[in-house]
Amino acid sequence: MSMFQARLHQPKPARRAMVALALLAGTALARPALADQAAPAPEAGDEKPEIVVSGSLGALPLKDVGSVFGFDKTLAETPRAASSVSSEQLERFGITQIYDLVSQVPGTFTSSFFGTGGALDIRGTPGEVYFRGMLRLENPGNYPTPIAAADRIDIVRGPASPIYGPSKTGGYMNFVPKTARAANGTYAPDPHGFIAYDTGSWARSVLKGSITGPGRIGDHQFGYSLYAESEDSGSYYRNIHPRNLVLSAAFDTDITSNLRTEFGGMYQKFRGQQNGGWNRLSQDLIDNGNYVTGNASNYITDKNGNLVNIAADGMITRAEARAANGGKGLSIFGSFGCGGGIGASGWTDACLKANYPDLALVNPGTTKLSKRDTLTGPNDKLNNDQKTFYFDLIWTGPGKLEIKNQVFYDGTKNLNENYYGFSQKIDSYVLEDKVVISDSFTTSAGKFSIQAAPSLRYTKFNFADDFGVELWNRPDITTGYTAASTRQLSTDCDCNYSDYLKGHYLDVGLAGLVDADFDFGLDVIAGLRWDHVHATSTALLTKYDPADYPSVAQATGNNSGLSWNASVSYKTPIGIIPYVTASRQSTVVAGEGAEIQPTAIAGGTFLSASRLYEAGIKGEFLDKRLYAALSVYKQERTDVVSDSPLTNQSIRTKGVEAELRWAIDKHALVTANYTYIDVVNISALTSGGYFNYFGIGDMVNVKDPSLYLGGSQIGYLFPSTNAEARRPGIPHNVVSATGTYAFDNGIAINADVSHVDSVFSSYSQTVRLPAYWLVNAGASFTTGHWMFRAVVKNLNNARYFRAGGQDLFGADIALPQVPRNFQATIQYKF
Repeated sequence: MSMFQARLHQPKPARRAMVALALLAGTALARPALADQAAPAPEAGDEKPEIVVSGSLGALPLKDVGSVFGFDKTLAETPRAASSVSSEQLERFGITQIYDLVSQVPGTFTSSFFGTGGALDIRGTPGEVYFRGMLRLENPGNYPTPIAAADRIDIVRGPASPIYGPSKTGGYMNFVPKTARAANGTYAPDPHGFIAYDTGSWARSVLKGSITGPGRIGDHQFGYSLYAESEDSGSYYRNIHPRNLVLSAAFDTDITSNLRTEFGGMYQKFRGQQNGGWNRLSQDLIDNGNYVTGNASNYITDKNGNLVNIAADGMITRAEARAANGGKGLSIFGSFGCGGGIGASGWTDACLKANYPDLALVNPGTTKLSKRDTLTGPNDKLNNDQKTFYFDLIWTGPGKLEIKNQVFYDGTKNLNENYYGFSQKIDSYVLEDKVVISDSFTTSAGKFSIQAAPSLRYTKFNFADDFGVELWNRPDITTGYTAASTRQLSTDCDCNYSDYLKGHYLDVGLAGLVDADFDFGLDVIAGLRWDHVHATSTALLTKYDPADYPSVAQATGNNSGLSWNASVSYKTPIGIIPYVTASRQSTVVAGEGAEIQPTAIAGGTFLSASRLYEAGIKGEFLDKRLYAALSVYKQERTDVVSDSPLTNQSIRTKGVEAELRWAIDKHALVTANYTYIDVVNISALTSGGYFNYFGIGDMVNVKDPSLYLGGSQIGYLFPSTNAEARRPGIPHNVVSATGTYAFDNGIAINADVSHVDSVFSSYSQTVRLPAYWLVNAGASFTTGHWMFRAVVKNLNNARYFRAGGQDLFGADIALPQVPRNFQATIQYKF
């Protein structure tokens, strides 16, 4: 273990969390505010009466949310496809990662972004993450989103409202942290919270706690909510060891009778590894577990015909990789074949032996591969520090007039190293200031609400990555990395990067939104937004591999975009609400570190747009115990020039989503979801080809794959129909259902089941990942202050996979999912 690694292992996250929890407990001992000293309740008629349905776990859309349009509407009244998952649902069903949300919400099937659950795939495209309605930095897989720290997660399918600024096509997840103020605007009369410990399969170890309550500084009262979580766990997969520390705080206080502030933040320190999954992918490997074995050779032949020992210094440099095969390299770029033929079919055994001997594996064979063996090596790391802060000032004037100033900061510091040949470092942040002026008034015709929101959003990025020589097939994952299969990374030498960018961009936005809610049931929402983005990006050429010099090294430019939304719904006397929505949304096309390429700025292509057409029907029945929704939609990016292959593709989707939630009585809750989706990469469809790596299944004229698995080949696929341009890894159909029953004696049981269609792992459609059923079940017992819970995940021990990095290298890798496993929780509430 290196000194650096030793230092990482010294301060146990569990100890830090113990200190944090002790501080929480100390806060609980502070003098509580008396009930009659709490903030005054709103005057009669100011707010909607709160509806509570016992046994619903907060799953029914009974409370106003502002995650979609910003207006005080329930999700049932909102003319868009959206769902909420409450903290009670997260707790009851043992939801610990975003992949678990597929059973709770339609349209949210998420492929693997190298094993790290950062953001959902929504409607077949990478989604975004908001924090209290403010857009966070890009997080496809830089760190796992800490969903256990949420009071509620709102998931909106389709682009955001104009009031929220530029957003992606597919949708977003709005993270609502625990708050210090109750729904009726008062502070809690006494401190309350919990301390819990989770354990489970593969040395799972998570300690967490929360406390919410009132406090006083002199005669001034405030509310607080504190949360701490520490994980130091093992993993089913070898060489994976997640450690995660989350600290969250929220404060709320009334400065005067009509001015209050809400402020707080979250700190997350994640130490773990990405997981590329199985390499050397083939249909035989997926179906039968048969893996092609063999190590890479320690020697290569350079362009002068000299035999060079590339393992002498313990790893392969870029120069050595490119000198192999007489200067042809270990990575072969282009749409040509080995003998000059087009694409993957142009490669043959004879041509490989004659021209690319250094690609061949030594002592090849086959074996049965364990799902625990993946590309992750013992020295791989994914380190991320995330700092998020917010400060709101809310002034209420006459009537319903409100002016809210929201200041938001989100910063990422990331180091990602994978010794098959990819590394990345990020030091970026965003600072946004948004003013929302809102008012509403009631006439004999209905209720009319307006919002105006000027905003400034400044993003500064410092991003570097190294992907020029990714040799993911070179390591034999049954024996582990050797000196001949370990790449020297750019972050090791601080040299030879594929990208090294510094820059910033400022978005000046102005939005307006109107809601006309007529008494006879008609509701019309219309909004307009204008964004002007000024961007600068510079490539630090001294850090680049000369072979990767960009065509444009520095650029400064401006781009403007118009966004709009129009929605019409009608609330019928029988509780059914049909609606239609059309929108156009601007999108800033940025990468994993919030970076914008100089070429995109110079070409004026860094601001794109998408369109959405959606129609649906919603309804609440049985005294609001039953909620059902059905939506049909079509959405797409309106240009294909600007495209980020891993984070923001040019995609067209159309589909159907259905959702049902029914609190049968105070004991039982059932839900059901259905998703049909058709996702087409319009860049691939319209340009005649899409940049992809070849896999074993693509090399149809090569009988012995061990002849080239010591390197990587890159080519173009040529999709000519919608079926061939379908985005891989996203199933056509997903069906799910959940159910829970709470007995009067403190025992509660729950189960959820999902069925997912088979999918292709890549655009070449040569490897099909099988369809599967997934069943989870659990039970809990509550007595007094104590709660005990056990959850069995993958109860039926399904053998299933998720596509990984499917937009570039899905033909080469896929992530096997974990078998049957359990989690257990002991919790004390006070």
